[in-house]
Amino acid sequence: MTTLFAETALLPDGWADNVLIECDKEGFIVGIDPFKSVRPKDGEADVVSGPLLPGMSNVHSHAFQRAMAGLAERGGGKKDNFWSWRETMYRFLSQMEEEDIEAIAAQTYVEMLKGGYTTVGEFHYVHHQPGGRPYPERATLSHAIVRAALDSGIAITHMPVLYAYSSFDEKPPTEGQRRFINTVPEVMRIVEEIYAAYRSVPQVTIGFAHHSLRAVSPEMLHEGTGSFRRLLPDAPIHIHAAEQTGEVDDCLAWSKKRPVEWLLENGSVDDKWTFVHATHVTDAEVAGLAAAGITAALCPTTEANLGDGIFPLLRFVQAGGRFAIGSDSHISLSMVEELRWLEYVQRLVHRERTLIKESENPSVGAVIFEKALTGGAHSLGRKTGRIEVGFRADFLVLDSSLPFLEGKVRDHILDAAIFASNENPIKDVMAGGRWVVRNRHHKREEQIRERCRGAIKRMR
Repeated sequence: MTTLFAETALLPDGWADNVLIECDKEGFIVGIDPFKSVRPKDGEADVVSGPLLPGMSNVHSHAFQRAMAGLAERGGGKKDNFWSWRETMYRFLSQMEEEDIEAIAAQTYVEMLKGGYTTVGEFHYVHHQPGGRPYPERATLSHAIVRAALDSGIAITHMPVLYAYSSFDEKPPTEGQRRFINTVPEVMRIVEEIYAAYRSVPQVTIGFAHHSLRAVSPEMLHEGTGSFRRLLPDAPIHIHAAEQTGEVDDCLAWSKKRPVEWLLENGSVDDKWTFVHATHVTDAEVAGLAAAGITAALCPTTEANLGDGIFPLLRFVQAGGRFAIGSDSHISLSMVEELRWLEYVQRLVHRERTLIKESENPSVGAVIFEKALTGGAHSLGRKTGRIEVGFRADFLVLDSSLPFLEGKVRDHILDAAIFASNENPIKDVMAGGRWVVRNRHHKREEQIRERCRGAIKRMR
């Protein structure tokens, strides 16, 4: 049993003072006692040193891409966009072995924890050896990813990805995609093996993903969804959707419908689904996503880095839509930066301020933080994002000694942390009832960093 005491903490009903929190050995909250009049004596509780927040979910991750961050920022002689960036990514990935992927993922997850994420949704489509030959054990790289999460302490919803084609109308995969390709039975073998191996591990849950509408046929989409649903009826399903205008144009040529439009009409989607990016959508598609209860996974730093475009978040929120955040290609691993840019890009589009707010709560920081917490937990199928009995004991402790947090109380704390910080405001991180970051230092930082250095050196 772990007992914490926070002078101020963000509970589901709002901020509370002098909060005593008890966590069991499995890493879940079993007791909360706010507004205590007597501070615990030394040794009775672990007294946290700043405002206590729930940990955030990072719902969209390709962990291996962290190692190439900064290597695709050189312009060539032709127009550079997502598709040219993708070719660079394929070349980079072609060198990665199992131990490299595990080492880089562990380093990525350490950086995530330090940046405020206590849960990750790993959208895992790299299944085979360099060159495309399957491993004798098809789930080899999925096991490597889960080991990396266990090593770092982050909770993971691992989502093996179905990927079969290079584009619509079942076009054959390219050379760079050979490590991704599986049939439905083959990817389900991975899902079933990972589920059997980790079903009793609280830190690990299992989901499933279709890479995109262009990468699976309609028949495979329905077969894959049905097979997964028979195993795990309520688990999350994710899919990339309408990230690029080229993808939308190709989908229109193939089906006379846009990707999100096609999925809403033909994909048997429901509120367990998450559409990643959904950048290029019409007003009707925005309303359809919200009405179906689908979560929009938004990754502002990656979407900006790749020149994707801007999701119409204001319209989506006004329609009652649910959203979450992800760091995707990991050009940034800061929760604060993703949240800040969710609001900022809307301000640039609408040329107004303080847009993602509510009539009963004018604090943009508090509203955007709470909505991302709620959407992230739902997207990954986990009881996270709330300091409440029965939820996972994932906490962030802010450094109240920082000048921009000095004297801030209640929702002004979140407004300042998100919109006024030029340095990471997160001092300590607890994941699953265990401190994994103290005083901005991860408990296995040096060992994990050294393994990552070795992997990058081997590849270069």
